[in-house]
Amino acid sequence: MFSLLVHIPANATWKQNGVTIAGGNEKGNAINQLNWPLGLFVDDDQTVVIADFWNHRIMQWKNGDTTNGQVVAGGKGEGNGLHQLNGPTDLLIDKETDSLIICDRANRRVVRWSRRSGTTQGEILIDNIYCFGVAMDDQRNLYVSDVAKHEVRRYQLGEKNGTLVAGGNGQGDGLNQLNDPRYLFVDRQQNVYVSDNNNHHVMKWNKGAKEGIVVAGGQGRGNALTQLSHPNGIFVDTLGTLVTIERKI
Repeated sequence: MFSLLVHIPANATWKQNGVTIAGGNEKGNAINQLNWPLGLFVDDDQTVVIADFWNHRIMQWKNGDTTNGQVVAGGKGEGNGLHQLNGPTDLLIDKETDSLIICDRANRRVVRWSRRSGTTQGEILIDNIYCFGVAMDDQRNLYVSDVAKHEVRRYQLGEKNGTLVAGGNGQGDGLNQLNDPRYLFVDRQQNVYVSDNNNHHVMKWNKGAKEGIVVAGGQGRGNALTQLSHPNGIFVDTLGTLVTIERKI
């Protein structure tokens, strides 16, 4: 996604007890359950779509309806058919085409599924890519992280090769490298934020830059306030305040 018009004050406080809006009925494959939910996207009407990794499907949960979700992509078992997904990790809603763009990780492809009623299969946008995260800027350029090549590329829709925007210099911890890049955030200036999972930091790559800047973590894996542990999902507000999710040590 691109940066929303959101500002998180530096002194913001957070409720310690959240409200369950999807799942919460133990691990399973029923429509009121999830099994290792990963990436999610929230639409303008607060509809939530979730990559339900081990169920090989995308689930949609309407605002206010926490009882049951709806399968909107996949859900036909693990496989590589166009009607199937295999370990989806991230997704977004392309409002221009009213479709889902999904990182179908274990199938090494990025696919698009229409959100229109009656859709039974997707179409391949990019193949031969071990993707993990996807994002889109306000020009509808698509950004995809590749955990095998340790890089992030930008694609115009319909393009197969893309343009390198982060990493691409092998696995490592140099400022021109990434190590298991996962989730992405793209701001309105087309700067790319990357959760660099195995380097335990979040990097910002300014548009056109050959090196990134460490903007969170970078002090080794740990639980100190200066450290991160395998960061995953990220969000950046309009003033550059960054929020990330990390794995508990």
